[in-house]
Amino acid sequence: MAEHLDLIIRGGTCLTPAGRLDTDIGVSGGRITAIGDLAAASADTVLDAKGLHVLPGVIDSQVHFREPGNEHKEDLESGTRAAIMGGVTAVFEMPNTNPPTVSTADLTDKIKRAGGRAWCDFAFFIGAAKENVNRLAGLEQLTGCCGIKVFMGSSTGSLLVAEKHVLREVMSRGRRRIAIHAEDEERLKARYEYALDGGKPYCHPIWRDEETALLATRRALELAGETRRRIHILHVTTAAEMGLLAQHKDLATVEVTPQHLTLAAPEAYNRLGTLAQMNPPIRDEKQRIGLWKAVASGVVDVIGSDHAPHTLEEKEKPYPESPSGMPGVQTLVPVMLNHVHEGRLTLERFVDLTAAGPARIYNVARKGRIAVGFDADFTIVDLKAKRTITADWIVSKCGWTPFDGMAVTGWPAATVIRGRIVMREDETQGDPIGRTVPFIDTGAR
Repeated sequence: MAEHLDLIIRGGTCLTPAGRLDTDIGVSGGRITAIGDLAAASADTVLDAKGLHVLPGVIDSQVHFREPGNEHKEDLESGTRAAIMGGVTAVFEMPNTNPPTVSTADLTDKIKRAGGRAWCDFAFFIGAAKENVNRLAGLEQLTGCCGIKVFMGSSTGSLLVAEKHVLREVMSRGRRRIAIHAEDEERLKARYEYALDGGKPYCHPIWRDEETALLATRRALELAGETRRRIHILHVTTAAEMGLLAQHKDLATVEVTPQHLTLAAPEAYNRLGTLAQMNPPIRDEKQRIGLWKAVASGVVDVIGSDHAPHTLEEKEKPYPESPSGMPGVQTLVPVMLNHVHEGRLTLERFVDLTAAGPARIYNVARKGRIAVGFDADFTIVDLKAKRTITADWIVSKCGWTPFDGMAVTGWPAATVIRGRIVMREDETQGDPIGRTVPFIDTGAR
């Protein structure tokens, strides 16, 4: 009797641990059960992937979905819908909401809010703050928690860990990898006059200069060495940081964003104004080249979008009153596939940075590779598709993208989560099915 499966993906070029294979993938019960010739098998659903590339599901390990507190910018439903539209199968959401995510009750509330509304799988960071330092070791073990997030530079409410002794305390509590926004608060305060004097968006990387980032990263590495705590430095923007981080790969992993790999000052500020404003800033071409060298040399471990939407009305405020941040979860895949097309990285390296990398860094269970027994999460892409990214395509509540008008080669054709097709040819399919991401460190299944 021929095998019957829930889903067969037929004839795609699959990026597996064994290399590129032109083969079929069989799925049952939400997991991969077979990789090989399944011509004799049947399934409830068959997805013809001939001419397409089947990648492990992309995990965007840095997003800000604004719920609770700022749902006019984004919420868990719209943010995760933007994710699947862009080929992303799981997201890790940041704690700088209102109220911030600093307790068991806060995390429980977010998980409850996501139930029945999240289109992709999800996990949430707990924010480190002075009031919860003594509880961090327990908080990081909660189901649905991807880890602890530290803001060394100004953020929402109490989410600021600027003092060295407090950061040492944070690193001394718990054992999971800590994600860090590394900008030096004292230098930011001292240099704020540069933002006020210029009063233009191009002043942003002058105010928040390279040294601001380097000082904080150096301090984080020093304390990680003292406490022997693994850290993850988010959205690195300078060549100097990359050189320093390369010397500490035993403790530190590294993220870059598509924005910092694609945009550069002053052109981005001249063209986009405050739409190019984010923290840390878009820097000049010299720094962008340094980031690409770090990608090529293997220093970079992961690409995250740092999706941080604001409304156009908010962005139209005069600098520096304008808020920092831009949407990115929906454009991560096409922007980076265009870099693949233009030869800046291989498709295998893209998979490492967006699936295997985040799974390895955060000890995700059953995700990050196409292998039997793993969750059936797939980002299926058409590497030959020529498209133009437009604001009309963006489903995020903010309704804009810094990449509006960018012509790309490479596009997400389908998004599959645990064997369910949730996006196909730019259309959502079915209802939201997202659930908490399992982590080896917490024993969650």
